[in-house]
Parts: sequence; C-alpha cells; structure tokens
Amino acid sequence: MTERDPSTQRFGAAGRGQTQPGLDIVTGSSATGGGAYGSPGGYPSTTPDYSNEPVAVRGPESLGGLLLILAGIAAAVSLALRWVTGNGDTGWRLVRRGFDEIGGGFSGLLDSGFWQPLAVVLGGGVLFLLGILLWLPARTHRFLGFLALLVSGLAIAAVVVPLVAEDWQPSAFGIGFWFACAVGVLGLLGSLKALLTGRRYR
Repeated sequence: MTERDPSTQRFGAAGRGQTQPGLDIVTGSSATGGGAYGSPGGYPSTTPDYSNEPVAVRGPESLGGLLLILAGIAAAVSLALRWVTGNGDTGWRLVRRGFDEIGGGFSGLLDSGFWQPLAVVLGGGVLFLLGILLWLPARTHRFLGFLALLVSGLAIAAVVVPLVAEDWQPSAFGIGFWFACAVGVLGLLGSLKALLTGRRYR
C-alpha cells in the first residue's frame, strides 16, 4: 500500500473546502487590512482632538497690584502730615491751595508750585485704582502697568523738583513729604512689575 505525502493530503483537503489544523484562512474585509472598525489596522484612531500647544491663562498681578495700592495709601497718609518743616502746612492744606490756584489758570498753578502736592495725592489715588484693577484676572496687565508708569513718573517729578530747589537737604522737609516720595517709588516698582510680567501659560 502506497503512503501519500502529508503535504499533498493536507492541501488537497483544503482545496475541497475543508480547513486542516494549522491553517488560518481569513476571508472578508479583514483579509485586505480594512477591518470592521474602518481603519487599516482594524482599530480606530487615538489621535487627541485638542492641541498640545500652551494656552494663555487669566490671572491677577498680585505683587504689582499690592505695590500700587500701598502707593495710594501712602498718598492718603501724607494728607495728614506736614510736608515742610517750620510751618503747619499739612498735605491736605497744600492740596486745597493747589485747587484754589487752578482757578487762576494752569500756568499760575505751575508758577506757584502747588501742582506738586496735587500731582502726588491725585496720582496716588489713580495708582490705588490701578492696583485694584491689577488684582482682576487677565491674560496680561501691561497696559495698566504702562498707565501706572506714567502716573508714577509724574509723582516722582513732583517730589524731585522741591528736593532740587532745597539743594537735596532732608532737614527742610517733614515726614509727610517722605510719604509723598514713597508714592512715586512704590508706583514705579508696581508698574514695572506689571510691565515685565508677560502672559502665563499652562
């Protein structure tokens, strides 16, 4: 009796529509790589729908706002203290005289020198408001910082002019004047902090 070749027997059976052990016959869409899920590998795409780029977030400018608020408080304190030694002129009296001089025209206000307490006190009030706005969430506070820088520059000029006129002698000024100096310094620091702080990303 002649023995048949096992491979011939196996493939011959397969040709008659029978599947022998060891053969994996795949038919349908899976045989071409297009699975039932619609992707070539038989699985759906897992690419995320969101972007991997950093996103700017809104937040407060805490330190810059605090410095501007302190500048406004320093301006308020200077109203109750003497600015010049040798007389009883407090900051409040100097501001009232400055408003009186406005009635004579802007040039008269500049010539009298009473624009200086007005610039410090009113500038301190503006810095206080800007400091509160810096605490509000925003992507950037550079515009508010720029405005605060302009106001702080005016306040600094208002105290430098009398210092130069008195040859930089500290004894000529009272403690209220030094609170006035603090308005410009604190405002300058707070405005620079807001200007130099860019957008925050996550």
